[in-house]
Formats: sequence, structure tokens, C-alpha cells
Amino acid sequence: MRKLFNWIFRKHGWKIQGGLPLGTKKCVLLAAPHTSNWDFVYGIGALEEFNLDVKYLAKKELFRFPFKGMFESLGGVPVDRSKSNSMVDAMIELINSKDEIIVMIPPEGTRSRVDKWKSGFYHVALGAQVPIVLGYLDYKNKVAGIGPALMPSGDKEKDYKVICDFYKKTTAKWPENFNCENVF
Repeated sequence: MRKLFNWIFRKHGWKIQGGLPLGTKKCVLLAAPHTSNWDFVYGIGALEEFNLDVKYLAKKELFRFPFKGMFESLGGVPVDRSKSNSMVDAMIELINSKDEIIVMIPPEGTRSRVDKWKSGFYHVALGAQVPIVLGYLDYKNKVAGIGPALMPSGDKEKDYKVICDFYKKTTAKWPENFNCENVF
């Protein structure tokens, strides 16, 4: 399935840019902006192009027949969005139990416009003491990239500003659904 998504990625004229910082064995990889179902196809296609094996979080409702096997084979981890605190602890435990792992999380938590981002990605990275790496899809330039890494400082407002300043330079599939202003 990854090969198919990579073929679609290339066929539609997408390119990759950047890469994980050297020596990165564990991180939280943000996937933003997330405004379309196409983000999944292009994102998985880009991961194949980068040759990265990641775990990603998706709502548990997607992990039903006939799609369960596909999502799991692509690194999917089902999330019960009604139990956010236990998910943060579980993700920290998962990261700490591995020598190498990349966990990809869309900070908005949905494709719809939100006023506040979900903070789980931040608490996972802070709790596991791993960097937050800024992954992106820029539809205007047809570029899927991996930008800078940020070690969370514990000052969420300051760190979110750095993250949002980066993402303001990207164009979502549906720009009206992406908000990066005062999202903390």
C-alpha cells in the first residue's frame, strides 16, 4: 500500500524536502497542516520516499473492517479520542520502550478548522524527552517536507509560537481550515 501511495505522490508531481536531523532515533513528528483526506495519501507516499517507518495516531473508528489491516500495516495506532490523558501516558510508555521510534501526530487532531490544537503531541514529547520534528505538506508548492526539530522546553506558549511561525509558511489543501493563531 505504501508503494501505491508513493506512486500517487510522484504521479501528482510531489517532491520531498529536508529530512530527520542526523542521529534522531526517537521523535514526535508533527503532520500539519491537516485539512484533507489527501493528506494521508500524500503523507504516506512521502514517508515511503523518505524511507521512514512511523507510527501514527488515527481515530479508532477507522480501524474497522475492511480498513483495519491497511491502517495497521501503514503504522496506524487507533486512538480513543474520549480518553486523551491515558493516550499521552501510553504514547510516552511506547516511546520509552523502543530504541528507535517515530510517532507522527497531526496537532489539530482533525481535518476541520479548530481554535485550539490538541496538546497531546507536546505532552508526549515533553514526557518522553524527545524532540518535536515539524513535518509538513505544502500544497501550493507540492512539497512534503521534514523541517526543524524542537526540544520542548516546558514553556508551551513559547514553543507553540516557534512551531506556528514555521507552519505559517506552508499552504494547506484547504487553507481556510488551517489555524495557527493562538492555538495553545
